[in-house]
Amino acid sequence: MINEAALLESRSLRDGVVDRTHVIDKVKTLSLLPDGMHVTTAMVATYFEVTETVIRAMVFDHREELESNGYRVLTGSELSYFKQLSGIQSRTASLALFPRRAVLNVAMLLRDSEVARQVRTYLLDVEYMARTQPVDNSVHRGPDSLDDRIDRRITHILGKTIVPMFNALIEASGEHRKELISLRDDVEKVERKLCNHHQRLRHLEHAQGPRPYTGIMASIDA
Repeated sequence: MINEAALLESRSLRDGVVDRTHVIDKVKTLSLLPDGMHVTTAMVATYFEVTETVIRAMVFDHREELESNGYRVLTGSELSYFKQLSGIQSRTASLALFPRRAVLNVAMLLRDSEVARQVRTYLLDVEYMARTQPVDNSVHRGPDSLDDRIDRRITHILGKTIVPMFNALIEASGEHRKELISLRDDVEKVERKLCNHHQRLRHLEHAQGPRPYTGIMASIDA
């Protein structure tokens, strides 16, 4: 089982759970920039209730890891375009941006933030439940097995195709940005509900156990 100390020390463990960004909002609401996807250094500091200096020092120590999870610094024409696209009124010459993955990455690195500790605790609880969920190795036939495959296929399509498509559209959109963000959020909610539905089905199947034999063999035994 992953513990907090191991998570703080091991990048490989952090890489294994960095997709679970929904745990961020379980602790407190993360305010986003108008693009609905990023936060600034100041916003990250506010979320974790630390100073910007603390966040900058953490970025300095772990920049390569954070960049692998979407952290970047905008300058020049790229910054000007982003300001125009997002409606940001600022004369800064550079702007550091954190997507939600990078924010969760920060939560797994900050040692002296109570909010970060709470995020890690929630993250570890979610990971423990995922790892200890019973695995059903039996072969299923009939409608239940088909439904199970459909649920997993739809979840895969939503997570790997539809949501990234919305992200790309949001990046390039103008006046319809809010509508696209709302649609993306609805799709992510459906994806989470399908995952929960799949887990409940697995638990029910495991609790019911194997069904008794019926038909010809049962008649012979009788």
